[in-house]
Amino acid sequence: MIGAKKTAKRYTIMCLIAFAWRAHPQFELILAANRDEFHGRPADAANWWQDMPDILAGKDLQAGGSWLAVSRSGRFATVTNYREQSFTHTDYKSRGDLVTNFVSGSESPKLFSNNIDAEDYAGFNLLSGDSKSISYISNRGDSEDELASGVYGLSNAALDTPWTKLTKSKESLTDLIDADRISAQSLLELMGDRNTAAEDVNSEHLPQEMASALTAPFIVTPDYGTRCTTVLLRREDGHTEFTERRFDANGSENGFSQFEF
Repeated sequence: MIGAKKTAKRYTIMCLIAFAWRAHPQFELILAANRDEFHGRPADAANWWQDMPDILAGKDLQAGGSWLAVSRSGRFATVTNYREQSFTHTDYKSRGDLVTNFVSGSESPKLFSNNIDAEDYAGFNLLSGDSKSISYISNRGDSEDELASGVYGLSNAALDTPWTKLTKSKESLTDLIDADRISAQSLLELMGDRNTAAEDVNSEHLPQEMASALTAPFIVTPDYGTRCTTVLLRREDGHTEFTERRFDANGSENGFSQFEF
């Protein structure tokens, strides 16, 4: 069991995803995500992987895998940590492997989710999808489920947990859909919101300054913050647009990549 493997206390990090599944007449999938991470953790910018040429993703150079990936066949997956007081140990598998294992495979999202050995990983939320369905699973008490059409938000608790940053991002995405203003630029702007909330994220184990910073959709602190924003747009005919904007510790853009296939 997970409890038998505890060695050192830690606190998981933040990320934010706003997405819509079959909620727009032109776009089958609309997804915008902020990857929040320590600035010292090494990573490669999004690109087609040399060892897996059908996978487009950024790469975590510390543990391997990726936080968000898509394949030429239309499969995609993204993972977030589950916010909790937790414990690290050397036996847990990298959660980033869940992303690349799904995208490089052929199982349906539901079957892949059902076959995950949840105790092999620290707390996670996983979205996996293809042209037919999207599955959501967490190993922290939320059962596997195929998602109906609609607009959703995911951060570091259960799907659609009503944190202010998540609710605000979902509402902004809904407004863009209703106004027919969906584009990579409009979604990058949506995820660039740096306004903090009065109080929201559980701050019991965090300094007040950090707790406040985490309530913003886009996080800026000297050591930790939003490292990149990724937008994934897939039209009904399969045409896919993947955009990644990268940021330094000051929250200034230091890289931009865009792919269409």
